[in-house]
Amino acid sequence: MPPKPDILAAFEAAKGFMPVDEGLALHAAAREAGRLGLPLLEVGTYCGRSTILLADAARESGTVAVTVDHHRGSEEQQPGWEYHDPSVVDETPGVGRMDTLPTFRRTLYRAGLEEHVVAVVGRSPQVAKVWGTPVGLVFIDGGHTDEHATADYEGWAPHLAPEGLLVIHDVFPDPADGGQAPYRVYRRALASGAFTEVSVTRSLRVLRRTGLGI
Repeated sequence: MPPKPDILAAFEAAKGFMPVDEGLALHAAAREAGRLGLPLLEVGTYCGRSTILLADAARESGTVAVTVDHHRGSEEQQPGWEYHDPSVVDETPGVGRMDTLPTFRRTLYRAGLEEHVVAVVGRSPQVAKVWGTPVGLVFIDGGHTDEHATADYEGWAPHLAPEGLLVIHDVFPDPADGGQAPYRVYRRALASGAFTEVSVTRSLRVLRRTGLGI
């Protein structure tokens, strides 16, 4: 079942980069994973566009969406880079850095989903080290360097419950279409023997954990 019109409208109105078809695939995966009754975890929150869909699925399933982000922006969102947005820079004297947290909170408030989300502000590898709860879904959409994408996979995939779903965004087999770090993580996950591919929607890959060797 796709998200209701108000949720889809909130998704489309939110600041972010995920297209609708990939968003619908993410929502479907989150609804399926929600049946496990475990948290749905997102790495890389930005301003909350995809979080809306995870939170809606969590609400339906009686669980919670957890987002992990330092909210200082990834590499390509820094000043001078392609995806920089000056409207999410903290102009406080002495700061002048990216800060997407206020926009993220407004996004959830406007969508009426605040109570279904736990926002963890911190760097993914540090949070993963202290995390102790199995999760039903891991959505990797953080930094797109090999260092960051690999750390997200290594930090969070072991927390994924059996039959849980690993979702990876911005997977581009052709280097002409985009960076290769998420694609390499995707290939690593399949090669591990722990995951079976469930669906492909443009750059969004959904894998099911069916084995132990990550």
